[in-house]
Amino acid sequence: MAARLLLMGGHEFDQLDGNEVLSDLIVELAGGGSPKVCLLPTASGDPDLQIARFRRSFGSRGAEVTDISLFRLGQNPIDLRAHLLEQDAIYVGGGSLVNLVAVWGPHGVFELLREALESGILIAGQSAGAICWFQQGITTSSGAPAPADGFGHLPGSLCVHYHADPGRRAAYLEAVAAGAPAGYGADDQTGMLFIDGELSRAFSARSGAGIWRVEPAEDGVGAVERPIEVEDISREPGATPTASSLDDFRALSRWRNDAGLSRRR
Repeated sequence: MAARLLLMGGHEFDQLDGNEVLSDLIVELAGGGSPKVCLLPTASGDPDLQIARFRRSFGSRGAEVTDISLFRLGQNPIDLRAHLLEQDAIYVGGGSLVNLVAVWGPHGVFELLREALESGILIAGQSAGAICWFQQGITTSSGAPAPADGFGHLPGSLCVHYHADPGRRAAYLEAVAAGAPAGYGADDQTGMLFIDGELSRAFSARSGAGIWRVEPAEDGVGAVERPIEVEDISREPGATPTASSLDDFRALSRWRNDAGLSRRR
């Protein structure tokens, strides 16, 4: 089966321009209908609100939603391999790249995700959840934007939130000019679909959002950005959103009840 990675420059579980469209795309790529979709929110510390918004966003699309909180395995033990390999799609959230890499290691999560890929399960990742698949990327895990290593499943590098965070973009151009692997700069609400390790399609779900190939300049001075062709999948202006902040609150309450958690932690 083809190994499919959908890596996004920035995506949230809300109604901001382009986010809903990317959620629709994930459900479509997962096979449509009522796919099983599991969230891995490790990079941001498994926060309740992110989990609730994920459940609202994908649950409202008919998906069967679950999440794996590595920080709560003592409270909610789970067979990681069995659960991940029964999914149609696995969503890797954003946050700290450095923390994600450190926490996944002892649990063998990356190896399990590679096994999931090889079995045909769609992996979607945004921000840190996208960078981790490359050799290197720009992260703000320690404060100022700086290069950090990913798992190296894909060759090259990635810089997310490309124009939303000018400091991150500047750090990326400087790093590539200084010898970091060439790669991609991806705006929020964009995605790249890699099939068997090769870039197959690129998407823009928001007007003006793009993706750039970033390489060292031929004269050895600086780095060069070249836009790559993207499919415009943005929603028509004025389209009605499918959820609200009240839905987020209700989803959070349901998640707490299902997990047996009290309101105070």
